[in-house]
Amino acid sequence: MINEFKNFIAKGNVMDMAVGIIIGAAFTAIVSSLVADLINPIIGLITGGLDFSNLFVNLGEGEFTSLAAAREAGAPVFAYGAFLTAVINFLIIAFVVFLLVKGVNRIKEAAEKKEEAKPEEPAGPSELDVLLEIRDALKR
Repeated sequence: MINEFKNFIAKGNVMDMAVGIIIGAAFTAIVSSLVADLINPIIGLITGGLDFSNLFVNLGEGEFTSLAAAREAGAPVFAYGAFLTAVINFLIIAFVVFLLVKGVNRIKEAAEKKEEAKPEEPAGPSELDVLLEIRDALKR
């Protein structure tokens, strides 16, 4: 059983998956920072600082000025604002990732076209050229 586990771990696709997860986690931090620190402030500036995260409906008794106060009091709330914020953040992150992947694909395609466009340089005279030279030399 231990040998089977070693064989399973040693397979390339398991290692590829592990590397992908690690890179994905690092990439998530970069994209999250891009959205939170660069894009959201611009959107906030455009929308006048509109924040959905504090929108809620109190399902219990009492009056609460904020979602945090209602949660701290243990009141049942329908926090639709937090859900809207999560959906908007998802759409922004998905769009940013789409743009990044599109840019990387363009760079890859440009590199592949460069490689294809390079004409193959001859390594020297062809076999036919050498045989013709030998024939001509023997005729003399």
